[in-house]
Amino acid sequence: MSSRIRVGVARLPSRESPEAAIELLLERGYAACEIDFESGFWMDYPFAERLGELAREHDVALSVHAPLFGFMGHLEASGRKFASAVGALDRSAGIAAASGAELVVFHPGFLLGRSREDALAAVVEQLSALRERLEGKGRAVPFGVEVMGRVRDLGSLDDVVEISRRTRWVRPVLDFAHMHATSDGAFLGVEPFAEALAAANEMLSPGDPVHIHFSDIAFANRNETKHLPYGEGTLRAEPLRDALAGVERPATVISESPDERSSQAIRAVLDGSGDRATSRAS
Repeated sequence: MSSRIRVGVARLPSRESPEAAIELLLERGYAACEIDFESGFWMDYPFAERLGELAREHDVALSVHAPLFGFMGHLEASGRKFASAVGALDRSAGIAAASGAELVVFHPGFLLGRSREDALAAVVEQLSALRERLEGKGRAVPFGVEVMGRVRDLGSLDDVVEISRRTRWVRPVLDFAHMHATSDGAFLGVEPFAEALAAANEMLSPGDPVHIHFSDIAFANRNETKHLPYGEGTLRAEPLRDALAGVERPATVISESPDERSSQAIRAVLDGSGDRATSRAS
């Protein structure tokens, strides 16, 4: 089984055209990209279809990040906010299907005053209803639930693994910056990376890539504060690279760094090809 590491970025580098976006990704040496809808949708379906055609032609793996308000686990499965969340995840799945993206990344939601078990049950129940809706539209693509950076809210590694275990069509998305923050900076050696990868690996089907977010991070009181340029904090890519060497499946690592120079530094460590592409530093 292939253990290739694809490295990419969390924002399409051009919204001008699919051709411009893919050209920039290739020029910068990336083999993956997450389509950035966190703040809202900006891409139509013809753009997505053409982007997917070009991505397949040039072996670039796509994923979609749903809008931040597109989470499940609302207190009530009704009302404007719930309808907006369902609509956001539905449209994200539609773009993913049109572009051939590997999965839709979304956030797990919030405790909202409930016990962790009650919150998890609500997330899973609402995801099940969403899945039925997507199946009826031919949009039943894989989803990925992201580990979050708030130590006292929903979204720990255990939470996302449990959501994945109960649904099976939702995969864990490992955000190592978030886990570094909530562990008070514990991700310094190979072991914590390997343990997190092993937990995610158990929830994945053969051949599924493990999907990872990575950047340097600032944190306080075990909560993330902001993504940092690579090297300004204490999270490094070498332990992740070494941990991935022991994982017998492909990996997609998306840099959420705030600048291109940092993403190139991470790429150079993870795929060893930083010397074969020209960085466009911002």
